[in-house]
Amino acid sequence: MSGKKEKEFVKEITPRSEDYAQWYVDVVLKAEMMDYAPIRGCMVIRPYGYTIWENMQALLDRRIKDTGHQNAYFPLFIPQHLLQKEAEHVEGFAPEVAWVTQGGQEELAEPLVVRPTSEAIICSMYSKWIQSWRDLPVLVNQWCNVVRWEKSTRPFLRTSEFLWQEGHTCHASEEEAEEETLKMLNEYREFIENELAIPVITGQKSEREKFAGALRTYTVEALMSDGRALQSGTSHNLGQHFARVFDITYLDQDDQLKYVWQTSWGVSTRLIGALIMVHGDDRGLVLPPHVAPTQAVLVPIISKKAKEEVLQKAQELSEELKGLVRLKLDDRDGYSAGWKFNEWEMKGVPLRLELGPRDLENSQVVAVRRDTGEKEEIPFSGLQERLPALLEEIQSGLFRQALKFKEDNTSYLDDYQKLQGHMEEQKGLVDTHWCGKPSCEESIKDETRATIRCIYSWEPDQDGRCLYCGEEASCKIYLARAY
Repeated sequence: MSGKKEKEFVKEITPRSEDYAQWYVDVVLKAEMMDYAPIRGCMVIRPYGYTIWENMQALLDRRIKDTGHQNAYFPLFIPQHLLQKEAEHVEGFAPEVAWVTQGGQEELAEPLVVRPTSEAIICSMYSKWIQSWRDLPVLVNQWCNVVRWEKSTRPFLRTSEFLWQEGHTCHASEEEAEEETLKMLNEYREFIENELAIPVITGQKSEREKFAGALRTYTVEALMSDGRALQSGTSHNLGQHFARVFDITYLDQDDQLKYVWQTSWGVSTRLIGALIMVHGDDRGLVLPPHVAPTQAVLVPIISKKAKEEVLQKAQELSEELKGLVRLKLDDRDGYSAGWKFNEWEMKGVPLRLELGPRDLENSQVVAVRRDTGEKEEIPFSGLQERLPALLEEIQSGLFRQALKFKEDNTSYLDDYQKLQGHMEEQKGLVDTHWCGKPSCEESIKDETRATIRCIYSWEPDQDGRCLYCGEEASCKIYLARAY
């Protein structure tokens, strides 16, 4: 390949320190994770980005099934009368609802809502399916798309259509529902930390921030590398609110007709955005091995004298390692090794394996880590043992690095004036106290643009005072500016 062509390939990525938002867009476009669709607020998830989602989905789906849940599928369209049954729920989603009013050439007798979430349609079915205490618990999950007509969008983080999973369960008691809600919150925490290498905080949302119609909402929050928080998953104890609206009752063992207790919980393709912003750098993506489409790329370094020998050994190694790691052999003609290094580095492949004539002589490959840039010579005979171990070292190393960033950017503040300056200069998470009054929460948001990410303890320090009003605190919270 000519020098001119190579120069054209080295696509410039805006440095994070210069323009973080543009850096993010550069990464998702140039790493070919997505492209903008010809529909406002929508995106096309390209194969590389979708494979990340598939890997996430497979890992999380296994966890969901291991906790006793089964997958189902419910319609995309919801009749208007079902959505309007629950006033608070309707009000919460009204600004984002997309309507279908015509089918073919005919106007519909009743408008349909394009699913913004599935409580209404699922509850209408549960009211038919649940009759007796023997039918409980109902533990159902679905993987699907939803539509929320967003005014301001950003790829993966907030789009008019996105992919997610949503669990919807019914139980005989409030205690069982609360146990389910917290259990799935913990499943999300473990999944995000263990598979995505992203440290999180968990806790309860305030009344102002909870899901419309829920009794309580719990959240998983992560800190991005620009110091802003990202709500990465939620788990809701719906109480009996929807059960009463949709008449979901069962005959209990005491022959009394009772309402069920419900939960719902979900995560979405927003987690891909979290991956990018937590681990990415100025050279592009840095992907955790557990979800990376390609865990290692083998790049032959060709010379005129040893071309055939190097390519043949590269093919042999590729076959030997098949099934052990997700490995790609990049033996494309017309591209230099340096060009390939640049491409796979930008795409965040955790490990690059280099094989040149000298390596052939020494019966080794040179492994280069994407996260640290460290190089390691690995004998051919040791590859099957060393590669999986090295990938796990990268996975845990990414988590430790992100955890250090979160800890370094979490501050305890009990002075409101300091909070105002802190949010402008440092951002990050602020550990503080709150009295529980909505007026204080609203004032903090209006004056600093920081929101209560979660209530993490209902046992404040004995001398704890509300950060804003100075009155006795009722809980401990994390504040942050957020996406």
